[in-house]
Amino acid sequence: MTPFPRLLALSTAVPPYRLRQADVVAQAHGLFAGGPPRDLERLLPVYLNAGIETRYSCVPLEWYTRPHGWAEKNRLYLENAVALIEKATLDCLARAGLGVGDVDMVVSVSTSGIATPSLDALLVERLDMRRDVQRLPVFGLGCAGGVLGLARAAAMAQASPGATVLFVVVELCALTFRHTDQSKSNIIATALFGDGAAAALVSCAGDGPALTIWGEHTWPRSLDIMGWRVEDDGLGVLFSRNIPAIIRADMRAILDGFLERHGLTLADIDRFVFHPGGAKVVGALEEALELPPGGLGISRAVLRDYGNMSAATVMFVLERALEARQSGRYLLSAVGPGFSAGFMIVEAR
Repeated sequence: MTPFPRLLALSTAVPPYRLRQADVVAQAHGLFAGGPPRDLERLLPVYLNAGIETRYSCVPLEWYTRPHGWAEKNRLYLENAVALIEKATLDCLARAGLGVGDVDMVVSVSTSGIATPSLDALLVERLDMRRDVQRLPVFGLGCAGGVLGLARAAAMAQASPGATVLFVVVELCALTFRHTDQSKSNIIATALFGDGAAAALVSCAGDGPALTIWGEHTWPRSLDIMGWRVEDDGLGVLFSRNIPAIIRADMRAILDGFLERHGLTLADIDRFVFHPGGAKVVGALEEALELPPGGLGISRAVLRDYGNMSAATVMFVLERALEARQSGRYLLSAVGPGFSAGFMIVEAR
């Protein structure tokens, strides 16, 4: 029997500019070309009720007050994304006591910019990795990418039991702010999005929490729930106001089905590691899981300190959960474009 893939090490990284939510609110009126949007005053409470105190950005707050084109944004994305996954990777390798030459495969996940050659190729070159490293770049998973990307890395490790797989995820969501877009979605995005990256090492040869099962669910007729629109000045955010309602109505049955297929129930789960898309989404998840308000405490804490970093966020939640060094069965989950949910069980001793 093939042993379970194990999480040998995990590391996270953020860019240098720390944005206080109070400072973003103070600048909100000057962020949009042609003056503040008509709905801004009505939507300002979104900033205060988002459950976010600080976020991190690869550019200073003043950068957002001026227009920027698609080419400039993507150049900044490439520069900063590679730097962040390099930092996370080197930290992760150090924690595992491994070197760059020990990596056999690289899985990279990102949806907030375009990279061809892909980020994993750029990282291989940057760190002078072995020339026979196998690469899998994944684009388009959005917020679900942390869970589903880690699942892809686990599947690759299980298919090659002696291999060490490096999983890297980076999202620079704040760069997608569009100075000319006065839509409600763009206004809300300025209250939620932050930048961050993570790296994890997965192998069947080694010790650490076991990645035992994983899966996903894609809702029918849901392509307009979440995603990007490609505009002349960058990626325009698309998300439906119905996301919390969808979570509240559907998530429990979908999750129960996933667990049942693997002989488990929700009572078998000791800790929940959920991507906090926003305060309303976290609240909807707590209702769906029949947890008390505030039951997803670690998810709320990560949202408070970092905002919504899309795919990278759930890795920050997992890092904090594992730092408590409590044994048990952890359930990872996140939702993203598709509209899809990803699930993974992590068992820590």
